Amino acid sequence: MFHAPCVRVQMRLRKMEALTGDACCQRTIRARLPPMRNPIIAALDVATAERALALAEQLAPVVGALKVGKELFTSEGPGLVRQLRATGAAVFLDLKFHDIPNTVARAVEAAVRCGVQMLTIHTSGGTAMMRAAEQAARTTADALGVEAPLVLGVTVLTSLDDAALDELGIGGGTAGQVGRLARLAVNAGLRGLVCSPLELRMLRAALPNHVQLVTPGIRPAGAGHDDQRRTMTPQEALEAGADWLVIGRPICAAPDPRAAAQRILAAGRF
Repeated sequence: MFHAPCVRVQMRLRKMEALTGDACCQRTIRARLPPMRNPIIAALDVATAERALALAEQLAPVVGALKVGKELFTSEGPGLVRQLRATGAAVFLDLKFHDIPNTVARAVEAAVRCGVQMLTIHTSGGTAMMRAAEQAARTTADALGVEAPLVLGVTVLTSLDDAALDELGIGGGTAGQVGRLARLAVNAGLRGLVCSPLELRMLRAALPNHVQLVTPGIRPAGAGHDDQRRTMTPQEALEAGADWLVIGRPICAAPDPRAAAQRILAAGRF
């Protein structure tokens, strides 16, 4: 299975060091920590394989994974995913499957055969659909002799706020809807969720610690919010309980994407 970076553990250690100043305790705890893993997922929000592969060449050494979304996948297909995997980069296939259980299960099987490490489904598809997706991921991975990818449940899109949910006839506000869908997903067997930064603390407190939280809407200090309504800086999101940070335009639209990613890493002390 695709394991979370241990950034949350490292951040707890820093807080302990600041509070205790106990050098022996610090050394003991550090000895138990696994190596740091990069929590940044760079969103390849481009339309062509040429541009995506150029970005991958720059970014693969300095990020934790590369995200392929609907535009790029529709333009270039699964062949591009295999090309990205050939670079050694982990791939997050963000297609947000939402259909009847059998159709979603077959789509997940195809994604596993492409070699992805993460993929998304909509939690609003219901318990049966989510269970079918998780089972398909595990069964297909077992048959191929590979680790099962992390099937991530998408709760409420970060472009939606309370007013937008009201317009759709969903009451109770964003936080209430995220909480309902998150509990449904975990009960269905999902091991990870996609959520906005502003729901991180609520979910981290309410859900089992093994559930990995992937957070879009991440904007480094000073960056614009674009169409994301619920945002945080990378450091704020990690402190709130995120395992993975999805960052798109601040990295991939920068004049030097690799340098932009490195600046974010340096600023966050990841």
